[in-house]
Amino acid sequence: MRHRKHNHLLGVKTAHRISLLANLSCSLIENGRIKTTLAKARALRPTIEKVITLAKKAHVASDAAQKVHYRRLAIARLRNKKAVKKLFDELVEQFANRNGGYTRIYKLAMPRLGDAADMAIIEFVEDAPKKKAKKKKSSSKKVSKEPKKTPESDQPVAQEAQPDAEGSEDAAEEPASEPESKEASEPESQSDASDEDAETGAEEPAGDAAEEPASKPESKEDSEPESQSDASDEDSETGAKEPASEPESKEDSASKDEEQASKD
Repeated sequence: MRHRKHNHLLGVKTAHRISLLANLSCSLIENGRIKTTLAKARALRPTIEKVITLAKKAHVASDAAQKVHYRRLAIARLRNKKAVKKLFDELVEQFANRNGGYTRIYKLAMPRLGDAADMAIIEFVEDAPKKKAKKKKSSSKKVSKEPKKTPESDQPVAQEAQPDAEGSEDAAEEPASEPESKEASEPESQSDASDEDAETGAEEPAGDAAEEPASKPESKEDSEPESQSDASDEDSETGAKEPASEPESKEDSASKDEEQASKD
């Protein structure tokens, strides 16, 4: 009789149901925890626990042929050799001391959007051994790039600070030197101004001489002082020349007296 056989049909045909449960079992072995509907989680529990029992028998068996036999039975149910290998070689050890009850189901409060199906999480009772997380290479590089402070590295900083201090002293002396430069520039400007006045004074007589033919004849009174000044200049020149000629006349007279004395 077919009594109590109408459980966990999931509304699909037999072939579809067997494939669905096999895929869910492989996902649970690979990840250790999966999220699915509550009906599928309850249907998956007896299937995955029967496969774990096969792995425990193979782990305890001493005959190699018997181990291969149990492994082949698991492959026939799960249809995935990688999942079976992981279960028989790695996960079986955490179930060795447990007699049944290898999975746990958690009901979720929020239903699935769309059809409002009840959701659940199914996982192994004992967590699978986690792989060691790889260390980030970037953190090690940052630590290695940081320069170590040493007394030698502090010396160049002190030497660089000295030129900065000298530069500040020079900047402080510059305002004091500015008034001196101003005072030195004032006499130069005055001398330049006097030179320009002399040049203009020298150019003015030449310009006046060129303009004399066009200008009216000056009055006699203006011309007489000029003639007197010219005469005074000539007298001063002759007076300067006469003292030089007097010694010459004395020498001539002396030479004449000597000639007469020699004749006598």
